[in-house]
Amino acid sequence: MALEVAKLLPAVAAAARRAGAAVLEHYESEFAVTRKTDGSPVTAADHASEAVMLEALHRLTPDIPVVSEEEVEAGRFPNVSGGRFWLVDPLDGTKEFVKRNGEFAVVAGLVVDFKAVAGVIYAPVLDSLYAGGSGEAWRETGGQREVLSARIPAEDGLVVAISRSHTSEKFETYLKTLPLKGRVLCGSAIKFGLLAAGEADLYPRFGQTMEWDTAAGHAILEAAGGRVEAKEGGPLLYGKPKFFNNGFIARGRAA
Repeated sequence: MALEVAKLLPAVAAAARRAGAAVLEHYESEFAVTRKTDGSPVTAADHASEAVMLEALHRLTPDIPVVSEEEVEAGRFPNVSGGRFWLVDPLDGTKEFVKRNGEFAVVAGLVVDFKAVAGVIYAPVLDSLYAGGSGEAWRETGGQREVLSARIPAEDGLVVAISRSHTSEKFETYLKTLPLKGRVLCGSAIKFGLLAAGEADLYPRFGQTMEWDTAAGHAILEAAGGRVEAKEGGPLLYGKPKFFNNGFIARGRAA
């Protein structure tokens, strides 16, 4: 599987960049916002990005099913019982897209044996691409590539990556139990990238997320030496009913 991942990641990264370019065409113009059945926003940019990613992944790996957010919203659920599939969020952080703050990304993660093994996160406004799998993780920004390595937390406290759009009283209570040194507010799966780059130590999420929100970042962070666990402990696995995650805790490198 390691050789396959090594071959796939550059092509998936290139596809994510093309999808990001499609997103920017809408971002830089006026766009309409509609609501999905769960009340979350969706735009033409979501669909444009998804079309690029679906075409690319079906061409690259025709034997691997692709689970993509807007496809699932339309009722198209591929068979993932074999444990090997892609999870795609064509525009992770649509709320940030609508706010025009740049903190959104094209996200694609590969799952094998129900475990996240490789992923790509591309933030087009920031021109920042995170990728990782098979024990290697990197970030490309402005044409420059750097190897990523999660850090061991400093003795004087943790830097916690926190969602701009999701918080709760329970979450704030949890933070009070930590030796907290600082917070980094950020939208979308970019938070996993911050941990992989050693720019934050912890990313807890107690509310429900979808598997396509986490698979890519999960794989990238683990490739950089970090880890992701289910909220209740144990591994965060994929292919669960309706692709729901019941919370997770992402961490940098263990001391």
